[in-house]
Amino acid sequence: DYNWKNINKEKTLIFFDDHISFYDRLEFSKENKFRHLIFDDNYPVNIGDCYSFKKILAGKDQRYYLYEYFNNYFLYKNNVTFNLRNNELIYHENNNEPWKVTLVDTGKETMTGGRIKQAKPYIDNATFMLTYGDGVSDLNIKNLLNFHKKHKKILTMTSVQPDGRFGTFESNKNGKVTNFLEKPKGEGSWVNGGFFVCEPEIFKYIENNSTSIFERRPMENLAKKNQLYSFRHNGFWKCMDTLRDKNELDKMWNSKKAKWRRI
Repeated sequence: DYNWKNINKEKTLIFFDDHISFYDRLEFSKENKFRHLIFDDNYPVNIGDCYSFKKILAGKDQRYYLYEYFNNYFLYKNNVTFNLRNNELIYHENNNEPWKVTLVDTGKETMTGGRIKQAKPYIDNATFMLTYGDGVSDLNIKNLLNFHKKHKKILTMTSVQPDGRFGTFESNKNGKVTNFLEKPKGEGSWVNGGFFVCEPEIFKYIENNSTSIFERRPMENLAKKNQLYSFRHNGFWKCMDTLRDKNELDKMWNSKKAKWRRI
C-alpha cells in the first residue's frame, strides 16, 4: 500500500476517470485530506453515483447540526453531571442567552429572495437585519443602523471594496504606462457587502416563489423608487467563496489576527 501521508495535500490534484464507486473515492479523498479533485463524468444528472458528491462533501444534512446544536445549547454552555443510575441530568450553572433562535427550512434550491420571503411569518412588523452568512467584517452595526434610521428608506445595503487580485494600470495608445497600482482596493468600485437593514415593506418587493433572487428584481425596483441606500464600509471585509478564501481566513483565525472576532 502506498503511504499517502507523505504527499503534499495542498499541491496535489486527484483525477478520477470513471463512473464507478464515486462515493468510495470521495470518502477516501476526504479521509486523507485531499482538497483538489476532478471527475470526468458524462453521466446524466441523478444517474449512477453522481448524487454522492453532495452527500459525502456535506456529510449529514447541515440542518441536523443546526437543530442539534440549538436543541442542546444549554447543555453545551454549562457543566453537567449525568447520573447514570436514574438517568438524571444536573446542571451546575445557569449560563443562558437573552435570545430566541428560529430555524426555518426554506429548501435546498431556493434562491435568496425566496428564503427571505419564507421568513416573513417569523419576523415582527419592525426593522430587521439580514446577511448571507458567508462574509465576515469588522462592520460597526450601530453605525449601520443609525445610518438606516437617518435616511428613512426601506433598505440599506452595506457596500465594500474587496482587495484587488491583480495590478491595474493606465496606458496611452502607444503602450506607454502612465499610471500603475498594485492590487488596488476594490479596483475602483464598490460592491454589495451582504449586510442589510430592512423595513417590513421589503416583503412587498419580493415574489412569492423559490426562484426569486433578492439581488435582481427586488433590489432593482427599490433603487428605481429611491428606496435603496448604501452604507460604505472602509474597514475589514472578506467573504468565503473559494478554497483560497477559506485558507486565508483560516490563517487569520489561527494566528489570532481575525479582525471580525469579538470573543
